[in-house]
Amino acid sequence: MTRTLNRTRNRSRAAHPTPPRAPRARHARRVRPALAAAAALTLCAAGCANVPSGGQVITGRPAERAERVDDPYVRLIPVPPRPSWGPEEIVSGFLAASASFDDDHKVAKQYLDVQNSWKPGMRPYVTVLQNRILDPHVVKSSGGEATVRVTGTQLGTISTDGQYTAAPKDLEATFQLARTPQGTWRITNLPGEEKSGLLLTKDDVQRAMHTVNLYFFAPDQRTLVPNGIFLPVVNRETLSARLVRALLAGPTSWLHGAVESAFPEGTGLRGVSIDKDVAVVDLTRQARGGSVERMSAQLAWTLRQMSEIKQFRLRIDGETTAPAGMDATQPVGGWAGNSPDGQNPSQLANQNAYVAGPSRFLGTLAGDHAQPVVTGAAGRLSHPVVAPDYRELAGLNDKGDQVFTAAPVTGAPGVRPLLTAHRGARFTAPSWSRDGTLWTVESKADESWLWVRPRGERPVLAAHWGLGGRQVLAFRVARDSVRAAVIVKLDNRPQVQIGRIAHAQDGSLDVGSFLPVSSEMEDAIDLAWRDYQTFAILGRAKHDSRSLPYLMPVSGAPISSLGVGALGEPRTIAAAPGAPVLIGTRSAEKDSVCRQRTADKSYSEWICPTAAKDPSYPG
Repeated sequence: MTRTLNRTRNRSRAAHPTPPRAPRARHARRVRPALAAAAALTLCAAGCANVPSGGQVITGRPAERAERVDDPYVRLIPVPPRPSWGPEEIVSGFLAASASFDDDHKVAKQYLDVQNSWKPGMRPYVTVLQNRILDPHVVKSSGGEATVRVTGTQLGTISTDGQYTAAPKDLEATFQLARTPQGTWRITNLPGEEKSGLLLTKDDVQRAMHTVNLYFFAPDQRTLVPNGIFLPVVNRETLSARLVRALLAGPTSWLHGAVESAFPEGTGLRGVSIDKDVAVVDLTRQARGGSVERMSAQLAWTLRQMSEIKQFRLRIDGETTAPAGMDATQPVGGWAGNSPDGQNPSQLANQNAYVAGPSRFLGTLAGDHAQPVVTGAAGRLSHPVVAPDYRELAGLNDKGDQVFTAAPVTGAPGVRPLLTAHRGARFTAPSWSRDGTLWTVESKADESWLWVRPRGERPVLAAHWGLGGRQVLAFRVARDSVRAAVIVKLDNRPQVQIGRIAHAQDGSLDVGSFLPVSSEMEDAIDLAWRDYQTFAILGRAKHDSRSLPYLMPVSGAPISSLGVGALGEPRTIAAAPGAPVLIGTRSAEKDSVCRQRTADKSYSEWICPTAAKDPSYPG
């Protein structure tokens, strides 16, 4: 049934509960509105948002590879209150109707007292529940007033800026109701501090909202960083305007202070019109103070998520404008130089992979062999990683308690010791950001420190490190240099998390706000950024008996297995945009680097022809 609905736009399904005829069916009557609405929610078609049960949605799916934000979806037709319903039925019906964003929650408002000022709007505060509340119960009733309490399991919240944050806990909420002069029950007071908020289930969110990316600039003012939000999907005709308004509103609280917007403060939207496949975006006069080129880049990357938009024109206060040397009509697929994966993403797929060779040299993969490029002491480093500009390499000693650097990346360069760990501590494999900054975490069982070394300077500790009280097993900086992925131990179990890197005005670093990405992994060994929206993970999922490679969307969407066949004991993983995923494994006391026989097919067989270990791509 879902397969059919995926090809049908704006199909609707009504939920029409019928009041019971006998008092003995009171419980069935009480839950029937919610049950009927929940049945409609199971018909969610393409483009649903993903709420990880233990995670945090940070970024949406990439525009060029995911379902589009304007893909078909299944609408819920909410049920108005019935005159015979009691307080429990009214609360249950209100919760079910709240899941419909049509007509500004017109039906849900019919459950409220006429004096109630509930206005959730299109950017509401949402409390996300695991399952629908099926048993509202009266805890107090006196004359024409009643108090109804509901309980449930909270997964997290979606703030008014669209940011989802995992916050699992038991939920208890109380509604106040009163009889109207006509004798019907209506809600007079809603629970919680967010009086205009919504109580929605995970299924509600997956049906009625999409994860979309807004794009903002990294501190280098060239690289775009995706900022994922939840956006209600209601009227297709207004979707493009709501997407642009969300972009103009700026980044969510999670990325605030770490990214920049090219749109001057106060810039508003006069309107968005679409003629064939061309969108005309008309901004208010405040936009005249911004860079047309940079504003266009943000708009292009954000608008490309809508399948019907192939090109766009930018207007400011009604006057068409364009970057110097460009036509007024711009393709949304342009601006590749601002890609979150790097300024030259087409070159990333052709970059060399490096490995630690069997004769203790640093080599590049040449077919099925490792071609030596660095020998001597520098070639004997474990977990070697080459800087993005190839000017320097870094690695660890065999024990992992020392960090070394070497330059240049050729011949037999001299090795320089950079850091030595405290007693009992170890370093994570080094990670480079695009500006040549080197990152590594020194970690013990219950504490860690983040070391940062800008090129040409001494290593320093990050001024604020959000995982200081945790053991960190892996640390990888994204190619946008704003986001960082880690494997951190929580309750003695490794967990994949993502955080953000913010630069203070005094030059100090705040690396924190780490939040879980997925709850599907029981264990994690190593990770790499495959591209700006996907991790390559080595770990054990809940149904696994051994560690395997997976692709994990940053958005919290379900993980997917990668490749088939025996891998021995996998230890390290390497990935880059468009390049083959590589795995360093050990079997029969021999190290090998494995790759898929056909790199562009997810289920292609793993082959391990190269005698080497610790594969990596530059950066």
